[in-house]
Formats: sequence, structure tokens, C-alpha cells
Amino acid sequence: MRFQEQLNTALEQSPLWQRWQKLPTRDRQALILLGAVLLALVLYLAVWQPAQRSLIEARSYYQQQRDLHAHIEQNTDLARQMSRIPHPTVAPEQLQGLVTQTAQQRGLIVESLDNGGDGTLTINLPNAAAVTLLSWLAELQRQGIQLDRSNLQRMGDGLVNAGVTLRAAQ
Repeated sequence: MRFQEQLNTALEQSPLWQRWQKLPTRDRQALILLGAVLLALVLYLAVWQPAQRSLIEARSYYQQQRDLHAHIEQNTDLARQMSRIPHPTVAPEQLQGLVTQTAQQRGLIVESLDNGGDGTLTINLPNAAAVTLLSWLAELQRQGIQLDRSNLQRMGDGLVNAGVTLRAAQ
């Protein structure tokens, strides 16, 4: 009880409390109402709205994950079948010949070749048509050659300077 008495005494001696007591009843009621409205607004903006936003994002993420799971479940048999299909492989010593041959067939100009000791081949293709380059890389992948690294620099009008490192898939 002593603490409550000290608190009441301190409150009554406070200049702010004394000023509050001197306000007309109507002004005090208006300030209480304004305080309640501000408190409700702060609670809405600081608690309710972020919680609702998080809930919407969580539901969206959950739905995406359910869709992904359903897609995986539907394609499980197809993935198992594809894993049984043997993929073509290229011996590292055949890599350079295959790359240069297919590049010439596509009309790509090979500026330089650098054989890496680890079964890689780095080549530079200046002013290559981007569409042709991409289809050539896809063809190489189907033949068992992996794209290890690429560096493409846009030259304009669908042309790129390309530096790619290819690896013989084993």
C-alpha cells in the first residue's frame, strides 16, 4: 500500500497532473477520446497491418510450395524414367574437335582455343549472334559437353562477344 500512496502523492504534485485537473471536463473527454483513437491507429499500423501482410505472404508461399509438391508428385515417374536414359559422354581428347566442327557448322568464328589440363576447353567467339550461340551451346549439351563458365558481352543488334569454358561430361 505504501508504494501506491507514494505514487498518488507524486502524481498529485506533478505539474502536468495539476494542469490536467484544471482543464474543463469537456476538454479532458476530448483528449481521452483523441488518445484512444491514436492508440487504436498505432496498434493497427504497428501490429495488425504487418501481421495481415505476413499472413498473406505466408499463404502465398504455402500455395506455391503445394503447387510445386503437386508438380513433383505428378512428374516423379517421368524423372525416374529420364534418370535411366544413358546420357552421351565425350572423351576429353575429342572435345576440341567436336567444338570446332560444330562451331563451323553454325557459322561461329572461334578466335582462340585454350585446352585446360583438367578436361576443359576455353574458347572466345567474337561478334557471335546470340541466338546462334545459345542454340549451339544447347546442341553441345545434348552431345555430352557441359558449359562450365561463360562471359557474354553485348555488342548490339543481337551480337555478343563470348568467352566460354566447356567441359567434357564424364
